[in-house]
Amino acid sequence: MRFPPFRRLRPLALVLIAATAHFAAAAPKGAPAKKRPAAAAPAALFYAQRGDAMQFADEVARRHGLDAAWVRDTIGQARFLPNVPRLMLPPPRGTAKNWVRYRSRFVEPVRIAAGVRFWRDNEATLARAEREFGVPPEIVVGIIGVETIYGRNMGSFRVLDALATLAFDFPDAHPRADQRRSFFREELESFLSTESRTHDDPTRPLGSYAGAMGMPQFMPSSIAKYAVDYDGDGRIDLVNNPQDVIGSVASYFKAFGWQRDVPATFGVQLDGARTNLPVLLEKDILPSLSADAFVAAGAQLDREGQRHPGLLALVELQNGPDAPPTYVAGTQNFYVITRYNWSSYYAMSVLDLGQEVKAAMAQ
Repeated sequence: MRFPPFRRLRPLALVLIAATAHFAAAAPKGAPAKKRPAAAAPAALFYAQRGDAMQFADEVARRHGLDAAWVRDTIGQARFLPNVPRLMLPPPRGTAKNWVRYRSRFVEPVRIAAGVRFWRDNEATLARAEREFGVPPEIVVGIIGVETIYGRNMGSFRVLDALATLAFDFPDAHPRADQRRSFFREELESFLSTESRTHDDPTRPLGSYAGAMGMPQFMPSSIAKYAVDYDGDGRIDLVNNPQDVIGSVASYFKAFGWQRDVPATFGVQLDGARTNLPVLLEKDILPSLSADAFVAAGAQLDREGQRHPGLLALVELQNGPDAPPTYVAGTQNFYVITRYNWSSYYAMSVLDLGQEVKAAMAQ
């Protein structure tokens, strides 16, 4: 799952000074000094120094019946990443959204060509996933392409470090800091629970700065709930096994209510002064209006959309201050795509990339 893009960091020295002061203040009173491993850089501050992190380790061990010493040692090896909290902050107020610019990052020749290769190499598995889960190949291909360019960019952060940093040092300046901090503590707990069962080294997995892993960038809880061993070899591998990746993405969409043979969007034209945008946009991207209600509010659906029996949402994509927005009518399946990443711009990029790859396959 994707998060805000990387931004330019402050001078490293200032960040490390602040980080050192933060950890010194948070160390438990009277705790013996921890000897830093010789191989670690001077800036590598470990969560073994943090009383709140060690208390969390004990709670996780109790809840899951894990060896408390193992959980403490694992969390204790997590390093604070001083640049990660800043990456979670929303863009400054007044930053204009631009659908055309956003789309160009993902629907471009490199991803389309890579998508064609991925589809051809895994055609049988994609067809099987469509039969079993009802999710078309272009949707699965679109997701994996947008997320990691089919495994090229899966992230270089240690997942343990990223999750611990966001669990214990999520930035207070974020408007939903408490909610997001709780989310990342739950993800860290899920990661520890899974790693304890696999007996793998929990310091080895790499992922995004938010802790998402593999070709589909699943968070740890999504791996636990939705990932599947699609080739039947007895293990789930979302890094190197495209069969498991394809089955897991399709499983995720099915779990969130994907409807077989239903388009994700329909074309729509707004009828000038007759258009009642407050009514059409009241529920944002949550489908809540019938096709008849769309027409009554001044939104003319294309022929297929007029026959759609389910509910619809008007999806508005801004194109900056100097161009009118782009509109589509979103179905339940469009909403399901946004459960993978809560952004209508993301969902439209997935759809458009998948369609471009599908068209290139036919050439």
